[in-house]
Amino acid sequence: MKKVIATVLTMGLALSMAACGSKGAEVQDAATEAVSEVAEEVSDATQEVAEDAADVAEEVATEATEEAAEGEEATEETAAGDVMTHDDYVAAELDSEVTVETYVQAKQGWWENEGVGNATFYTQAEDGAYFIYNMPCSEEEYEQLTPGTKIKVTGYKSEWSGEVEITDAKFEIEDGNFVAEALDVTDLLADDSIIDHQNEFVAFKGMTVEASKDADGNDVAFLYNYDGSGSQGDDLYFNVSANGTTYTFTVESYLCGQDSDVYKAVEGLNVGDTVDMEGFLYWYEGVNPHITAVTVQ
Repeated sequence: MKKVIATVLTMGLALSMAACGSKGAEVQDAATEAVSEVAEEVSDATQEVAEDAADVAEEVATEATEEAAEGEEATEETAAGDVMTHDDYVAAELDSEVTVETYVQAKQGWWENEGVGNATFYTQAEDGAYFIYNMPCSEEEYEQLTPGTKIKVTGYKSEWSGEVEITDAKFEIEDGNFVAEALDVTDLLADDSIIDHQNEFVAFKGMTVEASKDADGNDVAFLYNYDGSGSQGDDLYFNVSANGTTYTFTVESYLCGQDSDVYKAVEGLNVGDTVDMEGFLYWYEGVNPHITAVTVQ
């Protein structure tokens, strides 16, 4: 551009000098016409450069916008896969994607649905517990997921009747092993803070077996199903009390079947027995532990 302008100026000077001769008027006209033509060319060149610059600027802006969008998507994907602490998990919104590292403590039976294997897992890390509902896994993987096995789980935080769980999950096995000791929460049963221990492996000490009503209205120590409508092999429900308040505990048949020690122990209870228990602090409209061990004092 600088060269074009310099040319115009040089031509204008030369033509002006020529106009001083005898043919001044003619030369002056020719000079004027030449300068006009060159000026027009300069204007066209300037416009072309400006248009090229605008095209380049638009292209750069478009690329920058696309790169920014890709970067944002990558950040979101990375964030979604970040391992959470238990506090992070508790604070996460329902139906949001969550990723946790935890350890298998117990598992319900493996089953297949439309060709896909599933199982439900009770898991816990040092800072809290997670209930993983119907997680897809092959039968071979299910056998590998023994108590203490460390897994990284990504799924969605869900809730059903107060029970907070991870659904639509996928997992990978990692190095590490941890088996939780049962935490005595007997004195927390009537305290709102017991929710902080949801799904943990817990213990209950010195509780009293209270009567339940069977389908005929008789006092019994336990029921097959919550309303007494079941039979041996179904879930067991029984009432126990502490500090004047009665709670319903469950032996989940998919977790501890009719041949398990705890199932047989509950079938042998009598109203008034004093019992110590261990299990997982499951939630259904309040405390509804899934009991895995019962000892009569």
